[in-house]
Amino acid sequence: MTRISRRGLLKTGAAAGVLAATGMPLMASPKRGGRLRAGLSGANTSDSWDGRTHSDLFMIASAQGTVFDSLTEIAPDGALRGELAESWEATSDAKTWTFNLRKGVKFHNGKDFGADDVLESLALHTAEGAKSAAKPIVSAISEMKKITEHQVQFTLAAANADFPYLMSDYHILMYPAGQIEEAIAKGIGTGMYAVESFEPGVRMVANRVDDHYKGDNAGYFDSVEYIAINDSTARMNALMTGQVDAINRVDFKTEKLLRANPNTRIQEVTGNQHYTFPMLSKTAPFDDVNVRRALKYGVNRQELVDKILLGHGQVGNDTPIGPANQYYAGDMEQLEFDADKAKFYLKQAGLTELTVDLSASNAAFEGAVDAAQLYQASAKKAGININVVQEPADGYWSNVWLKKPWCACYWSGRATEDWMFSTAYEAGVPWNDSQWDHPRFQELLLTARAELDSTKRREQYREMQEILRTDGSVVIPMFANYVQALSNKIAHGDTVGNLWQMDNGRMAERWWMA
Repeated sequence: MTRISRRGLLKTGAAAGVLAATGMPLMASPKRGGRLRAGLSGANTSDSWDGRTHSDLFMIASAQGTVFDSLTEIAPDGALRGELAESWEATSDAKTWTFNLRKGVKFHNGKDFGADDVLESLALHTAEGAKSAAKPIVSAISEMKKITEHQVQFTLAAANADFPYLMSDYHILMYPAGQIEEAIAKGIGTGMYAVESFEPGVRMVANRVDDHYKGDNAGYFDSVEYIAINDSTARMNALMTGQVDAINRVDFKTEKLLRANPNTRIQEVTGNQHYTFPMLSKTAPFDDVNVRRALKYGVNRQELVDKILLGHGQVGNDTPIGPANQYYAGDMEQLEFDADKAKFYLKQAGLTELTVDLSASNAAFEGAVDAAQLYQASAKKAGININVVQEPADGYWSNVWLKKPWCACYWSGRATEDWMFSTAYEAGVPWNDSQWDHPRFQELLLTARAELDSTKRREQYREMQEILRTDGSVVIPMFANYVQALSNKIAHGDTVGNLWQMDNGRMAERWWMA
């Protein structure tokens, strides 16, 4: 991942604004035309154009970079660049940020984009009753001010030199002020594609916008069609029979079939995606740190990498900070399966054995049920009896995740350490799926967020990772590569984004017909 110094982030000038208009490396030779048909997982009948609710690939890819835009964007090489923001600058303490907005941008209904749209779109995330995963990001803004029609200023409650990165969050989409309810109902954004039809949990079709502000440097397809195919076998068959041109989340067990097909190819990208088993740490028995430690030593991580990922990844160490992050503490002592240590910590918890339920579904990640069963087998050697509860895929994220005491989950990771921690490990945030609230960790979170010295910040993030490794309430046994498959009819730039699946979910504007 390309690194931008934290001090360098404080000011980004017009050059970045020019770069932001390019959706591909300059050496690429894309051509315009055709329809991209993608078979994607993660769709639900409750899906909508409300970015606050987006949690899986189907809507992430349908919305950001397709129908809607954000203020900033993570480029394929991991660099930060402007999208609807042309440039930005901050005071030396990283508390006050001024964003200069692009001029001449229009929503699909013809309304001009400006400062009011930014302020109203951000306010959605802190509105009364709003259940937005981006609420922690927007809540950190103590004042939002319109300077001119194309300039806004944010004053933060506390310094955050990563703030421009956070404005690329896929929940933070820009809607037309005064028309947000209609925009959410119909899918009215500033993206390169305007909605033709949308059937939640089934299909989305959108057509290329003429005279778009990104010009001819992105959005090469005439139209895109995203088809909801949650079953991995059905996705593979759809690609092999030519019904779709691209699929996400290839089942590793059937990968060889796709590699053997002369009309398709595998695209494998290493990023920060990790597969997890979060425990609700305020619910017994997971409120006992010794029980959590016993479970950490009860899983054979290498076995999961070998049998679930079939080698497409690496073992995890119970921290969400991955190999693509700047402050990844890859030299920490690795947690390994150790039945004796697991038994020791059970004894410390006053137990001779433990019986717990583990909810799993392949909706969490491909092979999640098998992974839970392998966990069950290894933990049994330590006197831990895991009852694997196979949950239905439909409704898993609304009925199981954040509700059942222990379950399977996956995270794409985030571009910065603070972004990841503040999304899922900051006390009280909506997606803190383990109810994690550790005083020293929370203290370091705030301190590191404002720290401009890279050496000090590395030390702070290392300590945070060590705390999670030792006492945390999420078992993270493996980091998984993104493995997706494309028809040979599809081409793309030399670098494919590794922040989310399918080129950071932006395949509609970055890929083209070969």
